[in-house]
Amino acid sequence: MGNTPTEVVYEQWVRSPARLFVPEATYFLTAATCGKEKYFHTAERLSFLLNELMVQAEVFGWQLQAWAVMQNHYHFVAVAMENPASLEQMIQELHSLTAEAVNAEDNTDGRGVWCKYEHACLRNEKSYLARLHFVHTNPVKHGLISAAEDYRWCSMRWFLSKADSRLRQTVLSSPCDRISVDADF
Repeated sequence: MGNTPTEVVYEQWVRSPARLFVPEATYFLTAATCGKEKYFHTAERLSFLLNELMVQAEVFGWQLQAWAVMQNHYHFVAVAMENPASLEQMIQELHSLTAEAVNAEDNTDGRGVWCKYEHACLRNEKSYLARLHFVHTNPVKHGLISAAEDYRWCSMRWFLSKADSRLRQTVLSSPCDRISVDADF
């Protein structure tokens, strides 16, 4: 029997953590470059990575709710609108396309650019709100900019322009300082 959008899917691989896929659930994902190398060190490369993230999310039926793309890692919060198990394919395609482009530009064939990624299915509102806040403000946390809305490769400006004032206040007052993301794959 195939996986339909209404089935919860639990997958376990030998060399990978177990992954839970729940239809129409919200997920938090983080991915880092191998060795935290800053492969996306130019405005053009950051824009390319962000654009590819948005394209692949649309292709695979994911609705992005928050995103932050930096030189050596990215985070996003998204809802599985169709088949949640497609997250694996979406990330594989995103990483393949962006690694090939960076390697071609650097004239470095076959170099590993992306390490494994981690994701979590957000099962309660507190966790969801904290991760929205975390992702929207991540460039500030990393000292890239003083106001997240001025960082072109994150969703803060979009969020501030689209969300009503009550939602903005709720998200931005949700504590996110205890979120620990281990991107040292």
